[in-house]
Amino acid sequence: MISEIAARLKLRYGPVAILFGEERPAGAAQFRGSWGCVAAMLTAAAKGRQAVFDRESYGCLGGGVGLGFGSLYPRFPGGFDHFLSIGRGEGYPPGEGYKKSPELAATFREGLPTDEVPSKYVIFKPLAAVAEGEEPVVVVFYVTADQLSALVVLANYGRPGGDNVIIPFAAGCQTAFLIPWHEGKQPRPRAVVGMTDISARPVIDADLVSFAVPAAMFREMEANVAGSFLDKEAWAKVAARL
Repeated sequence: MISEIAARLKLRYGPVAILFGEERPAGAAQFRGSWGCVAAMLTAAAKGRQAVFDRESYGCLGGGVGLGFGSLYPRFPGGFDHFLSIGRGEGYPPGEGYKKSPELAATFREGLPTDEVPSKYVIFKPLAAVAEGEEPVVVVFYVTADQLSALVVLANYGRPGGDNVIIPFAAGCQTAFLIPWHEGKQPRPRAVVGMTDISARPVIDADLVSFAVPAAMFREMEANVAGSFLDKEAWAKVAARL
């Protein structure tokens, strides 16, 4: 599958398609063991590999949630709300300090979508490797500030208003898949800027963030490239430095 957006924006890495599947793709990377970062697998897919996840291999509990394998937070040692905030104390994982209190952390947890994927596998693969007949559910771009600016404008170009992109506080994998997948089910789906998760940043290039788009919105944006600002002088001045 070819992306005119990717070509116009001169992306460092190709877009990643996220798909559902009932069969494990041959040669795909998969976690073996109790821990791994889904964001690192997304980066690997952006660089040309495939990755696959199931309900037994999702990296960490937050990753399992982010991949749509259900609410796994009740399994968290010492409680997820304490982990995200102040910690539980000796013998438990230290608090991350991402929320001021367990009570505030609970409001975040309760606000996450609870959608569960309908398939055995969730698959990350380069968009360019998506074959005819395969249907991504989300497409993810890794972008610089200039490229992000273009995607935000393009996401709003063919729509009313100016709020067709969101930047939620969430884990990197949740902003790459769970939230944009949930958005895709809404009457007016929005794109999601992500990878602002401090814990995920070490596996992402320092100058990149993610921009995840529900599949239908991706097709809409692709169709809107011709005749948009991407053909105009103002963008040419920015594109010259990409």
